[in-house]
Amino acid sequence: MQDRWCHSIAAGLDGLDALVYATRTIGEESELVVWGGGNSSAKVVTEDHLGREIRVLWMKGSGSDMRTITPGQFTPLRLDELLPLLERDEMTDEDMVAYQSRCVLKPAAPKPSIETLLHAFLPAPHVYHTHADSICALTDTSDSAKLIHEVYGEDVVLVRYIRPGFRLAKLVAEACERHPGLGAIVLDKHGLVTWGDTPKAAYSQTIRIVSEAERFIRRRLRGAVPRARPTNVTASVTDRRSRAALLAPILRGSLSKNTRMLVAYDDSRPVLAFVNDHRARMVSQVGPFTPDHILHTKARPLILKLPQTQTPQRIAHVVSEEVEGYRQNYIRYFKRYKSPGVTMLDPYPRVILVPGVGLFTTGKDRRAARIARDRYCHTMRVILRASAIDTYTTISPKELCDFEYWPLENFKLSLLPPEQQLSRRIALVTGAAGAIGRAIAARLVREGTSVVLTDVDEPKLRALSNELNNESGEANTVAIPMDVSQAPSVVDGFRKAVLAYGGLDILVSNAGIARSAPVGLLTDEDWRECFAVNATGHFLVCREAIRIFKNQGLGGNVVVVASKNALAPGKHFGPYSASKAAQAQLSRVLAIEGAELGVRVNMVNPDAVFEGSGLWSPEIRQARAEAYGIPVETIQDYCVARSLLKV
Repeated sequence: MQDRWCHSIAAGLDGLDALVYATRTIGEESELVVWGGGNSSAKVVTEDHLGREIRVLWMKGSGSDMRTITPGQFTPLRLDELLPLLERDEMTDEDMVAYQSRCVLKPAAPKPSIETLLHAFLPAPHVYHTHADSICALTDTSDSAKLIHEVYGEDVVLVRYIRPGFRLAKLVAEACERHPGLGAIVLDKHGLVTWGDTPKAAYSQTIRIVSEAERFIRRRLRGAVPRARPTNVTASVTDRRSRAALLAPILRGSLSKNTRMLVAYDDSRPVLAFVNDHRARMVSQVGPFTPDHILHTKARPLILKLPQTQTPQRIAHVVSEEVEGYRQNYIRYFKRYKSPGVTMLDPYPRVILVPGVGLFTTGKDRRAARIARDRYCHTMRVILRASAIDTYTTISPKELCDFEYWPLENFKLSLLPPEQQLSRRIALVTGAAGAIGRAIAARLVREGTSVVLTDVDEPKLRALSNELNNESGEANTVAIPMDVSQAPSVVDGFRKAVLAYGGLDILVSNAGIARSAPVGLLTDEDWRECFAVNATGHFLVCREAIRIFKNQGLGGNVVVVASKNALAPGKHFGPYSASKAAQAQLSRVLAIEGAELGVRVNMVNPDAVFEGSGLWSPEIRQARAEAYGIPVETIQDYCVARSLLKV
């Protein structure tokens, strides 16, 4: 395990600032924590609002991410008011939460972690809790206590699995009291707790304990029986991703019966090694390596075996049956193990393993789908390591269900911002680097849409994607260079779009070019170029979109950016006006045919959009001015004056 501590940065920090630095340093290492997992604390002496010295526990707020945490995401609690709880024998979750809230110093502070008392009861000033993969590979075995003792001797003890809360905090405190020289405590099926007198000491202890586990596992792996050779390995990357692109919309449609989802795809080498190994596929049904992952991955993945006949109809039939089987099994699991008074969550899988193809994960947006993917990639590693040194095991189905429906864990979901109007929707915008396309894409992103940006101008396209992603704080756009006039480019672009998000809900057919000249002076090339982009290009992108909409079965929307010239052509604008009229007429046909699939088609007909437009090149401005018989410098004012609103 790499030691990421930077002495030059940490030397000038103390109190909360030092805690933030230590927490972020832990969060940088994905083998320790991923996406909101783990927690950290520091005990300090400070002054309250009356100037009195008090002991304060700074505790990581519930649901915050250690990699990106800020000072405002920690909660200050009166430590001397928390410690008397050590004398109690029992305390309900509701009473614990209510009690902790009365100990918070700042009313606006976030809700403290559900493991606040565990940190408070340990006497050390600095306490860190991680879900280190290597530690969990030791605990997720049939005889975890024996393995932990074999690795660490008397330096570390194992606390049996119990759901986080008051009782676990008591067990940890009692273990620490019984073993005064302890260096750390391992929570069975859960993770690692370390501490120290300084942030650096506690961090170094985390690195040391995890590194020992890694060395032990490496030694065991060298002596392990070789794993079975993977089966169902697809020969070519192109073939595999073509199968994934065909499957993704079908899968998304089946998984979105309750609520629409996005789908992330991964066919990295470790993923393929796992999904193609028949033993790993069996062990994956045991459960997650830590219950903290269950809200993002559910207890088990769906194993989807594709038919030999790779037609959309056959794949759709198999996917529908397999997904429905998973749903029915989840309902049975819920009914058997549920606690009184809980309502069933979405019964569809979050993780889908497809031998020969790869891993699919779902979420309400790209970030959520990536979280599920990242967490399950860690699960794969833990499963393989635990299986190599022993038998992979996890907590019981009843304990999994209790954790999945635990109000204190589900509270984290309530901390997420409300969904926007077009969240869970995927859009593809052609000509996105131009004036109209850029404005449409930016608005879609602001409304929560995941947007595929396409254009022939790759530098401008990637700059726009980076700009929109930076503004939203998430990777809500992907840039895919595409020439709409070329069928191979369109097919490849839509395939990449589907692999990025899992499907499509909205197509904005916006790409266009203009050529201006009297009919008698038109060149063949001018005519062909306008029709290639404005008419044929529109046909090519709509054809791919309709195929996806049909396979997905969720309906869809096509927004056609046509032109005023489709209805009221202008002098010397023959190729543009005729090709835009063809685009408009094809859109009317598409509306008729798309209705059978639940697809709406709408046209907008803009006129004289100058700002930021590549359409109004100096050549086009000169040609249009000559057609109207006006000076070229007045062309924009001329177009404004002829509009009804004069804007």
